[in-house]
Amino acid sequence: MRQWLQRLGMMITLLIAVSMLTFAAMNFLGDPLFNILGPAAQGTEPEQIALQEQAKEQYHLNDPLPVRYLKWAGDFVTGDFGVQFSSDGQPPVSDLVKERLPRSLQLMVMAQFLALAIAIPWGVFTASRANSPVDRASTITAFGFVSLPNFALAVILFYVFSVKLDWLPDTYNASDPFWGFSHDAKMVQLFLPAMTLALPTAAVYQRLLRTDLITTLQEDFILMARAKGVPKRRVLFRHALRPSMFSVVTVFGINAGALIGGALVVESFFRIPGIGRAIVEAVAREDFPVVLALVMIIATGFVILNFLVDILYTVLDPRVRS
Repeated sequence: MRQWLQRLGMMITLLIAVSMLTFAAMNFLGDPLFNILGPAAQGTEPEQIALQEQAKEQYHLNDPLPVRYLKWAGDFVTGDFGVQFSSDGQPPVSDLVKERLPRSLQLMVMAQFLALAIAIPWGVFTASRANSPVDRASTITAFGFVSLPNFALAVILFYVFSVKLDWLPDTYNASDPFWGFSHDAKMVQLFLPAMTLALPTAAVYQRLLRTDLITTLQEDFILMARAKGVPKRRVLFRHALRPSMFSVVTVFGINAGALIGGALVVESFFRIPGIGRAIVEAVAREDFPVVLALVMIIATGFVILNFLVDILYTVLDPRVRS
C-alpha cells in the first residue's frame, strides 16, 4: 500500500510541475490581453482602454502570476477550463474538449489495438525462426517502418488504399456512426489514420517481443515443456509469451506520448477534428486556455495510463508485488 501511495504522490507532483511550467510558458511567451482583444489591446482610445480594463478584471490579468495560476488550477480541478479566445464569442473550453477528445481517443485506441494485433503474432513468428532469412527480412521491414516519418507513411497509405485502389474513404465525417464496415462508418474512416500510427508502433513492439521471446525460449521451464512433447504453438503462446511481455507493456505506456505527437500530424493530414488538430490550431492563434486545458488533459491521461501499466505488471508477474 505504501508503494502505491508513493507512486500516487509522484503522479500528483508531476502533474503540478507540468501545469506550472505550461502556465508560465503561455504567459511569458505571449500577451494574453492581445490574444483576447486583438489590436484593441494596444489602443489608446477611451473605448479601447475601457475594454482593456474590463478584460484584465475578467481574466484576473492584474493579479500576480502565482495568484492567477492558483485561480486557474482551482478552476481546472473542478472541471472549469475557462473560455476560448474566439472572435465569435467566448465558448467554454469544455465544449471543445467534449467535441474533440472522443475522436482522438477512438483514433489512438484503434491504433494501439492494430499495433498489438500486428506485433504479437509477428514477434512470435520471428522469434521462433531467429536468425533465419525470414527473421532478417523482418528486421529490415521493422526498421523501415520505424524510420519512416508519419507524414510520409500517411501519404503512401492514402495514395495506395484511397486514391489508387479506392478501398477506403478519403474523408472523415464526424456525424457518421462509428460502427460499421461501409465508407459511412467512422471505424472505416479511421482505419488509415490508425494504421499510420500503428505500423511504426507495431515495429517497435515486435522488436522488443522478439528479443524477449528468444531469451525466454532458452529458460529451463520452456526446455522442460518441449521435453514433455508440448506442441510448439502451445509452448510459444501459452508458456513463453506472457513472461516476455514486460518490455512491450513498458513501452505501451510510454508510447502514449508518441501516439499523441503522431496524432498532431495524422489528424491534420486526414482532416480529423480531434485533440491533436485542436492543439495545432490553438497554438497558432495563441489561445492560452485551450492549450493549457489540452496539455493538462493529455498529461493526466499519460500519467494515469502509466500507473495502470504498473498495475498490469503485477498481473503478468505476481513477484513484482513484493
